[in-house]
Amino acid sequence: MTGRSGARMFTGRRIGIALLLLVAAFAIWSFVTLPLPDPRYGDPARPISGTGAVMPRLTGNGDDWTGTGGDPGGSQWSPLAAINRGNVAGLKVAWTHRSGDFLEAGQAGEGTMGTNLEQTPVVIGSTLYYCTPFDRVFALDAATGRQRWVFDPRKPIAGSPAIFSDAMKQKHCRGVAYWRDATATPGSLCAERIYRALGDRAIVALDTRTGRPCPGFGAPNRHAGFVSHKDFDPRGEGPVSASSPPIVIGDVLVAATGARDSLVDAADGIVRGFDARDGRMLWEFDPIPAEHAHETGAANVWTLLSGDPMRKLVFLATTEPSPDYYGGGRKFDIPYANAVVAVSTETGKVVWHYQIVHHDVFDYDLPTHPTLVTIRKDGQRRDVVIQATKMGTLFVLDRDTGKPVFPIDEVPVPASRVPGEKLSPTQPMPRLPEPFGVIALKREEVFGLTPLDRAWCRRRFDGLRYDGIFTPPDPHESLNVPSSMGGANWGGVAYDPATNLLIVKSANVATTMSMRPAPVSDSPSQSFMSRVIPGTGLKAEGEYFMSPLGVPCNPPPWGTLTAIDMESGRTVWKVPLGQSYRFGITVPASFGWGSPNVGGPIVTAGGLVFVGASLDAKFRALDVRTGRELWQAKLPAPGMAVPATYRVAGRQYVTIAAGGNAIAGTAIGDSLVTFALEK
Repeated sequence: MTGRSGARMFTGRRIGIALLLLVAAFAIWSFVTLPLPDPRYGDPARPISGTGAVMPRLTGNGDDWTGTGGDPGGSQWSPLAAINRGNVAGLKVAWTHRSGDFLEAGQAGEGTMGTNLEQTPVVIGSTLYYCTPFDRVFALDAATGRQRWVFDPRKPIAGSPAIFSDAMKQKHCRGVAYWRDATATPGSLCAERIYRALGDRAIVALDTRTGRPCPGFGAPNRHAGFVSHKDFDPRGEGPVSASSPPIVIGDVLVAATGARDSLVDAADGIVRGFDARDGRMLWEFDPIPAEHAHETGAANVWTLLSGDPMRKLVFLATTEPSPDYYGGGRKFDIPYANAVVAVSTETGKVVWHYQIVHHDVFDYDLPTHPTLVTIRKDGQRRDVVIQATKMGTLFVLDRDTGKPVFPIDEVPVPASRVPGEKLSPTQPMPRLPEPFGVIALKREEVFGLTPLDRAWCRRRFDGLRYDGIFTPPDPHESLNVPSSMGGANWGGVAYDPATNLLIVKSANVATTMSMRPAPVSDSPSQSFMSRVIPGTGLKAEGEYFMSPLGVPCNPPPWGTLTAIDMESGRTVWKVPLGQSYRFGITVPASFGWGSPNVGGPIVTAGGLVFVGASLDAKFRALDVRTGRELWQAKLPAPGMAVPATYRVAGRQYVTIAAGGNAIAGTAIGDSLVTFALEK
């Protein structure tokens, strides 16, 4: 080999290596910047080769956002990819709508809390529909935010009486439901409807074009445009309400009710199926055994409902029975409490159920809807139900049978020392997926901003009863890690079919709880964690586990966002969520301590996770594969809701309710903020 030929070969090798590097760089650039195709659907914008037809989607909404969870199964995923990892940094506010419907704490009377705007809009075609804490429903132009109509249940329409006759104001609203009557003439009155569950137990049906109540809906019960849970036996005492929307599966409108679970004989958590056209009640599901209907109550569904139209099933995530912190008067089995329950929409009968918490005295009610998705597991596609919990755990169940897809063990748990109480000796605990929240606290992990602060927290820790997860309320005082405010709580999870990742956020703040004799002088008034339990002579007293400086005694991050591989059940990434904490101080962003959160994420085929939820009033976009933050925007108030994304006239939008949350003690507002790329 001559030197010249050797030089030519060396030069050729260099050129070849350079070409390989260029190809690799292009591949990496494409991976980072271009929209991700979904392997189940192909490119969401590309027809099936040679057919002119688009591949059917098993989940997602196309251009629309058809339910508060994105679709009937609540996947919180969209196939839209016009906004993607490569261009998300260019998102700007496209429009903002303010309803004027909000109250600051104390504005409605001494000691009253403010409003919570936790709603997720529904977008159908070019119209966006959303509700307010005062029970009003708005229809807006989805591209501009201009108002098309507004419905107020307290105002008569064209001579018809108002649906509400009092001045009561609801303080929650989580969304509305949409339905199209396949038998109606397109464009006729109420051929397409919006359903809203009102604060006084009524469910109103509105024409999507005009906002007028549908006159035939409720006619069998002699109501004009609505049905009401008031027409049926609540089988218990106390208020019955509904802050979450109903759901329509086929032609059946399924509506759940809320109850005051601090009462002994609270109203039962009855779920009813109504004919979506005329409002006739078709069936009732009562989670409380009939023979014990007046010994306990609740076990209701306060979160969203999800459904499988093909299987004609609605899936319920129920709460604890009443009273919530003491079970001495309910020592019988209540298998549908704290459970995922699959109910036939044709009959109202239970098809299967899986109890997540036995004999709950921890307030570990199920806070998110059962998420219905098709995951890749063991080389197969599995139709599953995923239930996230306040305990920071995930239960993955077969959708047809309710059998665990990942192993679940019954583990021994601590016993109660409260007189008259008898707890379950075991509780279900998944081996996989790995916990996404904090489920334990060691003494050496106790936190403080200063050595003195940490020493104070450790002394407090030493004085509390703490026997790990499921430590019950104690006559002295117990530590709850995770707490009833923790884990997934309100907001749901999001599943990305392209990566097989489940995205879930967690609030990680410990609380304390005691169960002591109630002083005779105490009134039955209650706060979120403290109240006298009528008829028991006991008082539950709970509070955050905080240092004198107003900072949690458990270590940060106090809020996280986690991605879990649904093949292995292992954590792929976990990042702090939120940049500040507002229990007395504001923590600099560089600390990465996260914040408690209310709300949830969505995922798009553009490879993005969108999430608000945090106390710092910021809206973020992250790379779904890595958790790296790619964009953020400041909101007028914390966006403690689930976002929505949709497309109108070829332009993709992302919207979130920025109204804060009274329970979390944030600033309160009334804004719906919508973002898009500049044209």
